[in-house]
Amino acid sequence: MNSAVKRSLGFAVRARSWFREFREIALMCVVYNIKRAVKQ
Repeated sequence: MNSAVKRSLGFAVRARSWFREFREIALMCVVYNIKRAVKQ
């Protein structure tokens, strides 16, 4: 799943603090799951 998220949404985390990095990664996963649900 990690490589699929990187391919579709980008490979870099732009946040600097650990909390914002976590939030950005979590949102990437949510968006990826929504895209998969809509596609099916």
